[in-house]
Amino acid sequence: MKFLFPILTCFLLIVFLSSATQTDAQNRRKKKAAHELTIYDIDTLIHPIPLQRKMWHDKIDRAQRIADVADGKVDGLINYGDDTTATHLLTQSIIKDVSHMQVMIENLPYRDSNINVERQQKIRYLSDLNEMVGKFNRDDRVDPVFWHRTTENFRQLLIARHEGRLLDFVHQHPDIYTLENIQLLAGNKEAIAFVYTEVGKKDPLMMIERLPEYAKEPFACNIIAAAAKKDPSRIYNYASSTNYLLSNAVRNCNDPLVQTIVRISTESKTPLKAMPFLAWIFNGTKTISEIDRITSNPDLFYKSLIQLKIENKDGLADKTLTSEIQYRGLRYVRDMNDLHEEKDPIRFKCLDGFLPHELYYIMVYGQDEIYTSSFLGTFKRMLERMGDTMSGSGLFEKVNYDKFRTFIRMCAGYNTLSTFLGTMSKEKKTKLMTDFIAGLDKGPDDELEDAVDVADAFGSINDEDLLNFLQAQVKVNYERSYREKSMKGMRVYALLATLFNGLKASDNQEAIKQQSEILDLPPINLVQYKNLVNDSGIVYQQAFFYGDEDGKTSFASFLGGFKDGKWKIVPSKYWTTISSTSGKPTTIFANNPLPEPDDEEAQKQLCNYLAERNINPTVIIHRGHSYHLPLTLERLNKYSRIVMLGSCGGYHNLATVLDKSPDAHIISSKQTGAMNVNEPIIKSIETRILEGKDVDWITMWRDLNVYFNTKMPTYKSTFSDYVPPQKNLGAIFIKAYRRLAGNDEEF
Repeated sequence: MKFLFPILTCFLLIVFLSSATQTDAQNRRKKKAAHELTIYDIDTLIHPIPLQRKMWHDKIDRAQRIADVADGKVDGLINYGDDTTATHLLTQSIIKDVSHMQVMIENLPYRDSNINVERQQKIRYLSDLNEMVGKFNRDDRVDPVFWHRTTENFRQLLIARHEGRLLDFVHQHPDIYTLENIQLLAGNKEAIAFVYTEVGKKDPLMMIERLPEYAKEPFACNIIAAAAKKDPSRIYNYASSTNYLLSNAVRNCNDPLVQTIVRISTESKTPLKAMPFLAWIFNGTKTISEIDRITSNPDLFYKSLIQLKIENKDGLADKTLTSEIQYRGLRYVRDMNDLHEEKDPIRFKCLDGFLPHELYYIMVYGQDEIYTSSFLGTFKRMLERMGDTMSGSGLFEKVNYDKFRTFIRMCAGYNTLSTFLGTMSKEKKTKLMTDFIAGLDKGPDDELEDAVDVADAFGSINDEDLLNFLQAQVKVNYERSYREKSMKGMRVYALLATLFNGLKASDNQEAIKQQSEILDLPPINLVQYKNLVNDSGIVYQQAFFYGDEDGKTSFASFLGGFKDGKWKIVPSKYWTTISSTSGKPTTIFANNPLPEPDDEEAQKQLCNYLAERNINPTVIIHRGHSYHLPLTLERLNKYSRIVMLGSCGGYHNLATVLDKSPDAHIISSKQTGAMNVNEPIIKSIETRILEGKDVDWITMWRDLNVYFNTKMPTYKSTFSDYVPPQKNLGAIFIKAYRRLAGNDEEF
């Protein structure tokens, strides 16, 4: 009975959201029926389309066809993977609603005595509508809800303009959707200024990216000043730009913080290193010359970054500061990783002189690249230096609980959580783990990093008493969220409860199937073969390699796995094509690991080749270090069904994969991937594809366990760091949360 609550809460939540959206839709239909149809509702042409506007309708129709065919077939549907809700939203918005707006524009009655002016206005409306569909086609990270709302905003904005109440509409809707349709405000400077200014207040980071659009406008300084508090590095880039339009916009802004950034760009010997210390310079704690002396010493540089991070209560330039801590800290992680075959005194010498909280930051901000043994060595030294004078709770207090959920998740994954919790009193431990679960509903709806850390930790905790305690806390927080009417909280805790319930069933096919249904997800435990093939019955795959020595070695070894007579290997200048000669047809494209930076050019040439031929690989393999991973992730698309990262699948990597490939099953490792583990996994996938079978992760991982136990025991522990898709709780959580949130937004 103790696992019944999680299932019911999630189920009831989904039912609640579903019935709520249905009720809203019914109410809207009733409301619409209660009013007579207007000229904006008629869906047939009153008069034939004049010849001078026919070409614009043809352009829009072509743009709609491009959107329709993007999924591989012209069928009047814009498919969004296996998500029927998202498919419905996109089809309704880009196909049906756009077509209706074409009719609506033609049916708009002429209101001015100058008919020619209004005829030109209709041409502009059609041009603007064509531009909106063009933007959709150029969007490689389509958000169905965003485009649904943008399309509806276009319609309402067009009507408001036609009726002469454009400014009133803009004052009521100063949001990103009006901004997306800003072309409809052409000629109304007051309306344009209001939208830019108001959206700039709400989201300065997004607006500062669009500075070229408004750099000469009087309101530009307000947006620049707001963005400087959030992302001063961007303002620095503009201030030091050779584009005088952008640099002058920043330099002419008299905001004190902006002017401090300008001074750093002109007075510092190493301004990029000085920028993270903006808070000290702005507040007068340090001079620019003093900061230059600090940044000239690598260890002092890193220690000072940590000191400022802890002192920086107001969060000024925190994004820049955090990025620099991560970048500088990776130096120590990579040193330890590179020396993994050396004795500890040599391997960990780079950590000499660091205090416990400084070692903590090296671990949590180096999570994407740190080896298991590097983490364990750093963790050991952190505990030694904590000694009897600092407890785990004292450490967290020292760092203001920054990234504490990440650290707990890492400790759980590396089997050090019990040791760390053992440094605290029972009361402090209880308080810590209560806080670990609490507060996941804070922040914007799409801010999920803490919740994903909690979900991932669940899969690594073996302490039954601790699991039971955490499960009880999930229930407590769900009930609190319900009382507080926090929709984000109800979603988060209901999903965590369901994941909790599935922990003991992660190797049980029927139980995993049931969990997929509860989470409203396609099967978690397998990728169906039919979802890997294209319309011609071919499975296309793409492997990414890089031009360093490891990349060249991996590439040669990778090709060696396809010389068993079942494959044909054809090399070319930029890539190598591997095609099956027996079994089901499949083709693998692997870019050649040309010397850096030509390896990126090889990837670009291959991606262009595939795009020109409408080839959309459904299996993506990353073979490179973690610092290469962002380049691979840029190349993903919505067709990817299996994504093998081969390196850490931290929150931001998982989120990026699922942004671009919503239905992807992700294989990742807790540390950098190993060639001798990657290749047996790849071979297992290829064997199933050649046989035309579903890629069943539970069966496949069971076979791989036997393989590493009997034939490659040396790599057994390394293989155990790999996370199969059905146990990648972070990825499952993100998928389910987005699906649940999307259902709530459908109407």
